[in-house]
Amino acid sequence: MFGMQLNLLRPERIDAIVSCLASRTGTPTDAWKVDYHMHEQILNVAKSAGVKHFILLSAICVQKPLLGFQQAKLAFEKALAGSGVRYSVVRPTAFFKSLSGQVQRLQMGKPYLLFGDGRLTACKPVSDHDLAQFITSCLSDTDKHNRILPIGGPGAAITPIEQGEYLFKRMGKKPRFRHIPIKVIDAVIYALRAGGHLLPALADKAELAKIGRYYATESMLVWDPTLMKYDAEATPSCGTQTLFEYYDRLVLGEEQAQLGDHAVF
Repeated sequence: MFGMQLNLLRPERIDAIVSCLASRTGTPTDAWKVDYHMHEQILNVAKSAGVKHFILLSAICVQKPLLGFQQAKLAFEKALAGSGVRYSVVRPTAFFKSLSGQVQRLQMGKPYLLFGDGRLTACKPVSDHDLAQFITSCLSDTDKHNRILPIGGPGAAITPIEQGEYLFKRMGKKPRFRHIPIKVIDAVIYALRAGGHLLPALADKAELAKIGRYYATESMLVWDPTLMKYDAEATPSCGTQTLFEYYDRLVLGEEQAQLGDHAVF
């Protein structure tokens, strides 16, 4: 942070900051340190340096803030909106990486894992390239100034079972699915919470399990608070790259999914 402060206070004019910072784990402690407090420090330095525009990469899941990291992100969004600095808060849907963790499983002959019936959720995935172009457009497009901007990729919303069906077809394999009841995740969360009273490390694992449950049961689409449902039609789209085109490249070996912290399965 100190190094960043020095850079911002150099004589050269800095017109805008684009922040894609996020906590690695999503646990409450990490989230408040990074998603809120670190961003707060950057914003304070930016104001001192006369920065005119702050573009924040947030997440669409903050619409229903049931988790610590979502509350931390929302807290900074609020601070940014009230700072007096021109802002653009970009809330993307699912990333291609986060939906590619099972490709290798299927290549190894294992079944595709689904939570519930595989139709509990849907999303409009956006590629890194298309999202980057959208973020860049916030610099000059005045319609994107001082706004919260949910954004997904092109095409219709896709459910997990549709993702699995496409991969099996693309690999020329007979579809094999294993359905995991949501109550199994609930039981794991309960057990980890109970153990967390004795071992703090288990409390963090309980939070990670809660994050997994959230993504297993909540769609990454615009939430309509009036109708109390997710609305694919109201979820804006950008770009041209689709998840299934990305799957094609993975299956053909033309691209490797660098999952990192996205490696769930």
